[in-house]
Amino acid sequence: MAALLNHLRRYRRDAGLSQQELAARGGVSRQAYAAVESGKSAPSTELALRLARALGAQVDLLFSLAEDRPQAAKADLVEVNGAGEFEGSPGPQRARLWRVGSRLLARPVRGPEAAPYSLADTEGVILPLPQDGSKVAVLPFDDDVLEVPSLAMLGCDPAAALLEAGLRGYGVRLVTMEGGSYRALTGLARGEVHVAGCHLKDEATGEYNYSWVGRLAPFPCTLITFAAWQQGFIVTSGNPKGIRGIEDLARPVGSPPVFIVNREAGSGSRSLLDRLLGQQGIPETAVPGYGREAGGHLAVARAVASGVADAGIGVQAAALAMGLDFVPLEEERYDLVIPQHLLDDPGVQALLHLLRRPGLRRRVEALGGYDVSDMGMPAARA
Repeated sequence: MAALLNHLRRYRRDAGLSQQELAARGGVSRQAYAAVESGKSAPSTELALRLARALGAQVDLLFSLAEDRPQAAKADLVEVNGAGEFEGSPGPQRARLWRVGSRLLARPVRGPEAAPYSLADTEGVILPLPQDGSKVAVLPFDDDVLEVPSLAMLGCDPAAALLEAGLRGYGVRLVTMEGGSYRALTGLARGEVHVAGCHLKDEATGEYNYSWVGRLAPFPCTLITFAAWQQGFIVTSGNPKGIRGIEDLARPVGSPPVFIVNREAGSGSRSLLDRLLGQQGIPETAVPGYGREAGGHLAVARAVASGVADAGIGVQAAALAMGLDFVPLEEERYDLVIPQHLLDDPGVQALLHLLRRPGLRRRVEALGGYDVSDMGMPAARA
C-alpha cells in the first residue's frame, strides 16, 4: 500500500494557525492532530474534510500518496527591484523559494543572475497560471524543501556565499539575493527576508547604518557586525590611467579621460562616491560613465576586467578576486540588520552561531580587504 503523505504543516503555517487552533477547528485534541501532521497516524475521512474546510484547501492538496508529485502552493512574489511585478511567460519560471515566519515567498531567477558562473540552483518553479492578487502559484521540486529551515539574506557583500556551507551544517538552507543597502532595508521592511546587509553612512553624524535602519524599518532591529572592509576604486591591472583618488575622475580637457562604472542609487558604494564627489566639488556630469551602473561589487569588477570601464567603485575583495588593482578610499562597516521578532528563528540562530566560529572568520579574512575582528558582535554606535 502506498504511504500517505500530508502537507498540513505547510498549509497551517500559511494560515497563521497553531496546532492547537487547527485541532480545535477540526474537532480533535492537539495530540491527535499532531500525530496526523507528523505522519504517525492517518486521518479519518471526516477529519480530513474538517481540516480541509478549516484551511480553505481541497483535501487532495493536504494529503497525497507517496508517489504523487509535490503539491502546488501559493507564494508572495519577490522581484529583484522590489516592484512585486511578475512578467508572465508561456512556461514555468525557475525560482528560489523560502519562508519568513508564516509567509512563503518566491523570487524568479532570470537574467544575468541565473548563470553567474554556472546555472544557479533553485527550489521550484512559478507556474504560468493566473495570479491571485500578489500571489503566484509555485511548484517545489522536492516535497520537503519548504519544511527545511531557511535563511534569506539581501545585500551586496560578495562574502555572503561563504555562509552557505556553514549554515548547511546547521540544517539551514541559505537564500541570498543581491541588492544595494537601501534596497536591502526596504526588502527587510516588507518582510521579504530575515537579514539585510547595510553600509550606509549618516553624513550628519558619521554613524553607520543605525539612522538608516531607524528611518526605513517599521519595527525594532538588532544590528550585528559582519566586517569592516576597504572600499575604493577597482582599476585595471597595473592602473594604466594612474588613478590615485576621487579628483582623477574629472581630468582637464586634453588629458586621457577615466571612464567609470557606477553602482545603483541607494547602494552604499554609490553613496560613498557621491559624498566624495561633493567634497571635491565635482559634478556628476563631469565624470565619464557616471550613469553606467552595475549590480554588485563583482559585477563592477567584471566590467573593469572586460575593459568596459577604467575604474569602478567597490570593495577590495572583488578586485582581488578578478586579479585587478585597487585604490583605497575609505574603510566602512558592513552590518547585518535583523528584525528583533525574528531573532529566535532557526535560520537566524544558526547564523549568529556561525558568525562566532573562527573558521568562517578565517575564510572571510582570506578574501582580502576585510577586518573581521568584530564579526558577530553587536554593531557599535558612533
